[in-house]
Amino acid sequence: MTEVAAGPGCSTDVEVLDSLVIGAGQAGLSASYHLRRRGLDHVVLDAEAAPGGAWQHRWDSLAMRDVHGVSALPDSVSPTDPEGRANVVVPAYFATYEREHDLPVVRPIRVDTVTEHNGLLLTRAADRTWTSRTLVNASGTWSHPFVPRYPGMDTFLGEQLHTHDYPGPLPFRGRRVLVVGGGASAVQHLGELAPVADTLWVTRREPVWRTDDFTPELGRRVVALVEERVRRGLPPASVVSVTGLALRPQEREAERLGAYRRLPMFESVEPDGVRWADGRFERVDVIVWATGFRPAVTHLAPLRLRSPSGGIQLDGTTAVADRRVQLVGYGPSASTIGANRAGRTAARGVADWISASAAGLPV
Repeated sequence: MTEVAAGPGCSTDVEVLDSLVIGAGQAGLSASYHLRRRGLDHVVLDAEAAPGGAWQHRWDSLAMRDVHGVSALPDSVSPTDPEGRANVVVPAYFATYEREHDLPVVRPIRVDTVTEHNGLLLTRAADRTWTSRTLVNASGTWSHPFVPRYPGMDTFLGEQLHTHDYPGPLPFRGRRVLVVGGGASAVQHLGELAPVADTLWVTRREPVWRTDDFTPELGRRVVALVEERVRRGLPPASVVSVTGLALRPQEREAERLGAYRRLPMFESVEPDGVRWADGRFERVDVIVWATGFRPAVTHLAPLRLRSPSGGIQLDGTTAVADRRVQLVGYGPSASTIGANRAGRTAARGVADWISASAAGLPV
């Protein structure tokens, strides 16, 4: 760590970190572990009040057996309680990991912006500023739920909520619930809701069902396809668009009840239901928008990382527009397995940048 003249709003001399990590989910913790192993001075800023990242906000009925496993963090063993609540087991695992590896996590810190000044990066959160040579962004997607806009949504008199706020099936017992979305969350919601509520399922495209196992070969193909998109600067694609959907044993009862008979997307929302272009109308009490999330990267806007195609173009985990910036938990690394690999790659990218710049080499 060195001291240099500060940027606007900072004291005369400030400490300069080798790197700063934003986010303490799986990707952020993995990156911090590998930065520490390389002897790189850094801090991890986490917006949450407690360890666990987005996992601590998952609905209570989501068990560990429902999440397809959690990959072990580096130099660690993943939790193995299939019946445990995911929003309890994973946060406890992350908390233990932070403590055992003495990771420099500071919370709760919600980053407002990252800007550039005199060749350094200034990360601001309220009245505090951190100065670093590089940045590892691991802010994930949970804080940016996506809900599409349809005519009449504001007139609906029932309840509307996103997966982000889904509380589990019990509050919807005996009600008519419309689930919107073609991903794994929609399938999971229907699996829980159909036995206790009257459900309808709407998607923009016909779902593609997978009957084979998720093999390592398929996993590599998924990663390769998403990597190709971010390499070209396109927004990351949904993993389900590559893997297809699969029903687990606990969703077979919902299948028997007809919960997975999909309807095409409606045209508009009315006070007591939804209407299709052909005039069909369905009364519903609740609309659950299982429509996914978008990368939480608005704080990076001043760095102008986005390509003309709308995504952030990456070379591995390195932002092509500014090679001081690493993105993990974005695109192909938006999974617990991919996050670990990305954390290691990002730490190597940080080390390469610092070594090259210290030697006066092009970076």
